[in-house]
Amino acid sequence: MRLDRDELARLIPHQGRMCLLDGVIEYDTTTIVCATTSHRRLDNPLRRRGRLGALCGLEYAAQAVAVHGGLSAAAAQTRAKPGLLAGTREIRLAVERLDDIGSDLIVRAEQLIAGGDALLYAFALSADEKILLEGRLSIFFAPS
Repeated sequence: MRLDRDELARLIPHQGRMCLLDGVIEYDTTTIVCATTSHRRLDNPLRRRGRLGALCGLEYAAQAVAVHGGLSAAAAQTRAKPGLLAGTREIRLAVERLDDIGSDLIVRAEQLIAGGDALLYAFALSADEKILLEGRLSIFFAPS
């Protein structure tokens, strides 16, 4: 299944330039793969002093997780619960910055644990099949 940027943006609260992903390449019940060119855009809202540091890739991964939550909720005919990025673990950087990567970024996130008010995802950002950044994200939901 493929979704373009407009369809993707309807699933998450990030809008305008802050919606960093351009589309969904594929997804299933536990995994999502997204693509983007926003790391090269001069108006990327995460750039500082003309650069986009590699740690900004955490936001790309978090947005992929949010899209996955939106797609999963839509498939279950429910509404996605708002989540908060609560923590990161095992972050490994292979580059210092993303803005000088000439190829599209591929953002892959895989749900490892889904329990009650929390999720754990493993993620990787890559370009040309080279891992640029990888790690794990913890997402918590506010009690209802």
